[in-house]
Amino acid sequence: MTVLVLSTLLAVSVAAVVTLAVLLIVTSRRLADVRRRLERAQREQPRRRRRPRGIAPFAIRKTWRTAEMLRTKGIGATVRNSIEDLAGWASVERPDLARLTADGDVVVVFSDIEGSTERNEALGDRDWVKLLQRHEHLVRSAVEEHRGHVVKNQGDGFMLAFGDPEGALRCCVDVQRELAENPERWQNIKVRMGIHMGPSVRRGDDLFGLNVAMAARVAGHADGGEILISEVVRDAIGKADGIAVSSAEVVEFKGFSGTYEVFPVALGT
Repeated sequence: MTVLVLSTLLAVSVAAVVTLAVLLIVTSRRLADVRRRLERAQREQPRRRRRPRGIAPFAIRKTWRTAEMLRTKGIGATVRNSIEDLAGWASVERPDLARLTADGDVVVVFSDIEGSTERNEALGDRDWVKLLQRHEHLVRSAVEEHRGHVVKNQGDGFMLAFGDPEGALRCCVDVQRELAENPERWQNIKVRMGIHMGPSVRRGDDLFGLNVAMAARVAGHADGGEILISEVVRDAIGKADGIAVSSAEVVEFKGFSGTYEVFPVALGT
C-alpha cells in the first residue's frame, strides 16, 4: 500500500515537472516572439528628430546671430554691412526712445563707411577693428552731444533717431567734419549719411515703417563723405545757422514709386 502511494506521488510530481517545463518553454518562445516584433517595429518606425536642447525661437536666434555678427564684424571680411540690413529691424533699446516715437515725427539717420569690405582687406582685421571702435566712439559722442539715440549699430553702420531735425543734421556735420579735417587719423575713410523724418511705428521693441525705409534709401544714395537729407528735413530745418543746403537732386528709391528730391549738405567751416 505504501509503495503504491509513493509511486502515485512520484508519478504526479513527474507530471507536474513536465507540465511546468512545457509552460516555461512556451512562455519563453512567446516572449522571444514579442521581443522580435517590438524590435522590428522600432526599426521600421521613422526616427523622430530630437530637438536639440537650448534651441531658441526664431526671433531669439536672429538676435543672437546679429549679436555674433557685431562681435565678429571685420574678421576676414566675411560679413558685409549694409544700410538696408539695419533698416530691416531696429530694437528700441531705451525707454526714452520709445517715448520719442510716441510723441510724433521721428528723425531717422543712417550711416555707414563707404567701401568697408575693401578697407577691411587693406588694413587687416586687427587695425580694421580698432578703426571701427574709434569710429563708433566718434558717432556715439556726437549723438549724445545732440541729444539723439543710437537705435542700432552693426559693424560700421549706424541707425540713429532724433526728436529734432536740426540736432540730427548737426550731429552728422560734426562727424563728417572730424573725418574730413583729420583724414590720416581716420585712415581716409569716407562715411555716407542720410536723414529723413516722419511718423514711425513702434510695436514692442521694434521700430519700423515706411519712413525708416525712406531714411535708408536716402543714405543709400549718398556718396562717401556726403550728407543727404530728404525734402521734409530740408523744409523743417529752414535756414539754420552755419548749414548750407545745396540744390535738389532728383532720384528714385528702390521699393518706392515715383521720384524724390534729396539735398546734399555742405559742411562749410
